[in-house]
Amino acid sequence: MSSPSESIDVGDLVDLPEGSMRRVEELGPYGVVICRVDGEVRAFDDNCSHRDARLSEGRLRGNIVVCPLHGARFDVIDGRHLGPPAATPIVVRRVEVVDGRHVVS
Repeated sequence: MSSPSESIDVGDLVDLPEGSMRRVEELGPYGVVICRVDGEVRAFDDNCSHRDARLSEGRLRGNIVVCPLHGARFDVIDGRHLGPPAATPIVVRRVEVVDGRHVVS
């Protein structure tokens, strides 16, 4: 997880549709993916724990992101891996709403 001082304001996100993802490059070593799942904005590092592929280039199916490289699947809510080839979770980020804007840390 990032340090508490490392965060980014990603805006009000009214234009982020349900079931979509968007890459934010300004946070962490890999960038961050934001997505809307069940009406909630979620965020996770843009890096597959299996082979360092960009998860933002994969598919979002419900709360599951599928890596474009080897099909590893992860839960975007808690980061857990959902089977091979991945054996470790991905890093999920905290999303807070401050003055109507989403802040990812």
